Amino acid sequence: MVGTIFDIQRFSVHDGPGIRTTVFFKGCPLRCIWCHNPESQKLSASLAYYGNKCKGCGECVPACPNGCHSFDENGVHVFDRAKCTLCGECANACAFEAIECLGKRVSVEEIIEEVTRDNTFYKNSGGGMTVSGGEPLMQGEFVVELLKRAKEKGIHTCMESCGFAPEQTVRAVADYVDIFLFDVKATDDDKHKELTGVPFTPIRKNLLLLDSLGAKMVLRCPLVPEVNTDEGHIKEIAKLAASLDNLLEVNVMAYHTLGNGKYDALDMENKMAGHDPMSKEDKEKYINAISEEIKKISDKNIKVC
Repeated sequence: MVGTIFDIQRFSVHDGPGIRTTVFFKGCPLRCIWCHNPESQKLSASLAYYGNKCKGCGECVPACPNGCHSFDENGVHVFDRAKCTLCGECANACAFEAIECLGKRVSVEEIIEEVTRDNTFYKNSGGGMTVSGGEPLMQGEFVVELLKRAKEKGIHTCMESCGFAPEQTVRAVADYVDIFLFDVKATDDDKHKELTGVPFTPIRKNLLLLDSLGAKMVLRCPLVPEVNTDEGHIKEIAKLAASLDNLLEVNVMAYHTLGNGKYDALDMENKMAGHDPMSKEDKEKYINAISEEIKKISDKNIKVC
């Protein structure tokens, strides 16, 4: 069983409880305008060029079999993406990591071998493995097998998901995920489609399905100033949270600009260029707003953070 990932991040502390190893899957059915992992969108590999790291050594020129790399009369690196076949030879030749091939085919056993290296940290901290992306459910059979093998090894599992997937895939993973980190980006169908390219209705359906199956969940709500911070959305987040029987907490994910450099490296359009990140004060304001709305409609003690 082989799948496509673009990173394995050890000692992660923001993708579930304890110390975790996060496996980032390639491929996503959404195109969120604020996406901070644009390299994850395509299922196929991507080649990133970081101009600020290039030292002009020229090793990429003879390494590339397709003549994608050259230097102009001023010694400036020129990358012809139209010729690139993603062979990765230029990345292998670059000693300064100015060129990076993002996306590789790996087996379940290769990932499990990497993940189990930190078993001691998981046991001491209550951590484990998190699958993220992209969207792990796009590689349904592969992620099910990976999660199954992790549970056989006694590893705690989390899945970060946008929830846009066939019902049978959602049901298939439910038995092997201890906590779902479930994204709620907009609660109105038209708004969700405007911001992500897909409607919210099938996502809501899968969220309620998981709740009916007894799945433990954290709602993760990306909030972007002047984009999806309207009062209506805040109220709908609260209603949704209050309706769930197995909700652990609600996380407000404040918009940041840490991924902006990736768009330049991948030669992709950044639709949020120039947009300011959310301040700590504004994040606290929305945390309080959601908390207050929940208290108005429910006696459940739901943590919002």
